Amino acid sequence: MVFSPLRPAGNLLMLEIIYHDEYMVAVNKPAGMLVHRSWLDSKETVFVMQTLRDQIGQYVYPIHRLDRPTSGILLFALSSDVARLLSAQFENHQLEKVYHAVVRGYLTEEQTIDYPLLEELDKIADKHASREPVLQECVTHCKPIATVECAIAIGRYETSRFSLVELKPETGRKHQLRRHMSHLRHPIIGDSKHGDLRQNRGVNTHFSVSRLMLHASLLNLNHPITKENISLVATWDTQWLSLIEQFGWSDTVAKLGINVINSSS
Repeated sequence: MVFSPLRPAGNLLMLEIIYHDEYMVAVNKPAGMLVHRSWLDSKETVFVMQTLRDQIGQYVYPIHRLDRPTSGILLFALSSDVARLLSAQFENHQLEKVYHAVVRGYLTEEQTIDYPLLEELDKIADKHASREPVLQECVTHCKPIATVECAIAIGRYETSRFSLVELKPETGRKHQLRRHMSHLRHPIIGDSKHGDLRQNRGVNTHFSVSRLMLHASLLNLNHPITKENISLVATWDTQWLSLIEQFGWSDTVAKLGINVINSSS
């Protein structure tokens, strides 16, 4: 069962529900929203888990996470038994996750990034950890979709180049996609931790886009009960659509085979 997007009603925040049945629910997480209460921001009062619980009137079990600045598909189970079944699919790599990102520079070759990353321990949650971070296997498949050169000098060059890419992570390490793209010297636009701060400011100034340009667009999985294959798609927000239009990529995106552009946007 696929639901139409839900919009804010008055002052009440309504998450966009993209799938909901008696076993699980998936939402399109907005950029900037924490998945659950966290020491990362003790003053924050709005979270996906609590908002969704109140919205559908029942407890939800998180299956995976998205970084706070990342938007897109977020899946929850509606019982602990279903949570175990869905978690097993993630752990055993039995599903497909597709992200899209806008990065600095021209990225023109399809490639697999097989580059281990040092485990990132949380400054607060792992504050008292006695062990040292370990090197973790990390694999990401990267496919270029479109490029553009703009007559705007953001860095030391007279023009600025950007690429739209599709990213498929095989592993699920913390900040994996952001760190892998930084490793390639094609940091994701809007990444304040692993990116190019000058590029971020320039894109904000010239194109009015301030968010991290990373979105979890597609999740292919098997239904935990019916075993039916399900493809979940999360559409892009207004900042994404604005940048795609300004860069002249609308026609290319329309041919992706993934309906990431909401016709009502």
